[in-house]
Order: sequence, then structure tokens, then C-alpha cells
Amino acid sequence: MDLHGYFRSSASYRVRIGLNLKGLQYDYCPVNLLKGEQRGNDYRKLNPQGLVPALVDGDTILTQSLAILEWLDETHPEPALLPAEPLARARARALVYNVACDIQPVQNLRVLKYLQGEYGISDEQKIGWIRHWIHEGFCALEQQLNPAPFATGEQPGLFECCLLPQIYSAERFGMDIAEYPAIHRIALACGEIPAFIEARPENQPDSTL
Repeated sequence: MDLHGYFRSSASYRVRIGLNLKGLQYDYCPVNLLKGEQRGNDYRKLNPQGLVPALVDGDTILTQSLAILEWLDETHPEPALLPAEPLARARARALVYNVACDIQPVQNLRVLKYLQGEYGISDEQKIGWIRHWIHEGFCALEQQLNPAPFATGEQPGLFECCLLPQIYSAERFGMDIAEYPAIHRIALACGEIPAFIEARPENQPDSTL
């Protein structure tokens, strides 16, 4: 498998964690978002949206990080990223969507560029915008997370694949994760697991380019 992504992209980071948790081998193909490589003709053949990631497995091309992660869970079911019981799966997905659908999209690169280009917001206002939406989402998650080591029990899963990249982003913009005790507990637990360590942005080959 080839994973086309960017080291600091939350969506790419999610898929790296999922692949690592599954113990799947893949080749990492950097796409430099700051240089606009995602908008090039060659890359748009993989992902017409011009977004990362894109996962290529033989003749199969998959986009959208959550779709990729659920496909991985269905085609490589062990270890599972989602609980087996339907209600538990729905509750896990609700936590996942809080991060992947409500927090992260409003702070991704193209949204921030639009805010600065069209409305002239300052860097300080941009950081305030990012912190606001992360804080709103994290406060809601704090009320929903159980006291187990991870969101759905004793092992990390789909939620942790999404949460750790969001934590990375929050810390990058100066937020103190210790203010969110349940999230902080999960972050510390994941920080001891090789699958999460290897997926971190600073451990990707394009982080130094």
C-alpha cells in the first residue's frame, strides 16, 4: 500500500496510526501542502478533491481518512478499531465525528487561508479561531469519555486515531491538554504505544523537508 499524505495533516496522521495499529506495511508518499502539490494534475488523478490522504492498494484508490480507516477495519479486522456491538459502535462513531467532522475541518489549511485571504484576519485572530473550536469540542468530549484507559475500553481504536492528531494540533497552537483530564489521560496512554509514536509528524520523512 502507498499512503499519500503530509506529515502535519491531521487526516493523514489518523491513517498512519490506523495502519500502524493494524501492523500493516505501507510506503509513505509525501504531498507538500504548503507547495500546493495536492492541487497538481498527477495528484488529482488520485484524489480529485486535492486533499490528503489518498491510500493506494493495487488498483484500489481510497480517499477520506474515516472511509480509509473503516475499510482497513473491515478488510483487516484484527485488532478491531470499533466495538462489535452496534450501540457501542454508534457511540464510538459519535466521539469520532466530534473530532473529524466538527473540530478539525474548521481549522484545516484551506479554511484558514480563506479566512485570511477573504476577510483579512490576523495571525492572532487565526490562532484564537483555532483554539475556540478545539476548546468547544474538547469540552464536549470531556463529558462523554468514560474512565477506561481508552474511549471504548482497554485498547485504542478509531477514536484515538482521530484524537491524537487533534491533540497535536491543539498543542501546536499553545493549548494545555492537561486542562482536559480525560483527553489528557488518553493522550498519555497512547504516548506509550509504538503505533502512535511512529505515526507522529516529527517521525515522518517529510517533516524535515
